[in-house]
Amino acid sequence: MERVQVAVVQAGSSIFDMSRTLAKVSNLCREAAELGAKLVVFPEAFLGGYPKGANFGVRVGSRSIEGREEFRRYHDGAIGVPGEETAVVAELALKYGINVVIGVVERDLGTLYCSVLFFGSDGKLKGKHRKIMPTAMERVIWGFGDGSTMPAIITDFGTIGAAICWENYMPLFRAAMYGKGVTLWCAPTVDDRESWQATMQHIALEGRCFVLSACQYMLRSDYPENYGPSEGQPTETVLIKGGSVIISPLGKVLAGPLRDMEGILVAELDLGEITRGKFDLDVVGHYSRPDIFSLTVNESPRRPVAFEE
Repeated sequence: MERVQVAVVQAGSSIFDMSRTLAKVSNLCREAAELGAKLVVFPEAFLGGYPKGANFGVRVGSRSIEGREEFRRYHDGAIGVPGEETAVVAELALKYGINVVIGVVERDLGTLYCSVLFFGSDGKLKGKHRKIMPTAMERVIWGFGDGSTMPAIITDFGTIGAAICWENYMPLFRAAMYGKGVTLWCAPTVDDRESWQATMQHIALEGRCFVLSACQYMLRSDYPENYGPSEGQPTETVLIKGGSVIISPLGKVLAGPLRDMEGILVAELDLGEITRGKFDLDVVGHYSRPDIFSLTVNESPRRPVAFEE
């Protein structure tokens, strides 16, 4: 396959309202498929929601009763992987013949993880990536992924990988994914700063890969009335303003950045650009110096409790 149509979704999920969010996922998958997309990328924490502004009652040395209840509510709104919600997304991928990359809040026992799920056009869950380094306050509510969930998903139009939000600032993580041969770099995020585009262009140029960054666009109305951080604000208040973008391996912006609205960005990718780009820069090939620099990646699962026969 020499060319492929891809789509990046910029939209907001409905935190604490999974049925409404899944209905939105369904509509967006249909719209993207009608636009000819074979790969559809959704933002970070789309299923489960991003708790913009919440502090969960945390201060250094103390946690409040109200914060514990806030976490319980958020925990209840997360999903199991696999589970009922992943079955819905898998069915949509099969129905529309699309590959879907979507950010979720994953529940595993008492811990939550910010994860990305990969679904194939055959309706199967192909892989999962757990965010290995939640950013700042996120570390209060999300656990840490390990090296066992850093997949590179091979398709007939390229190899898909994902870096969630500020994982994109981790040079060793990027090197590991380049080493896996990622050609379609998915960056689900909630970072809506204008400087984010510079990061996405840098990765496209560094990895000589296509970069598909999907950011949420969140209004106050996407949160419940009794959502503390924004309670009392007008429903039209923008909490996350977007900035989704699609970039070529030589740093050309193919679509976006999209700001201050929901929408779907679409671009036709010339896959030959990947090889043409690596002609003069392959950071895990001819432009590396393994005699000087090397990276060792531990991909073994790090479970605190292991049961043997």
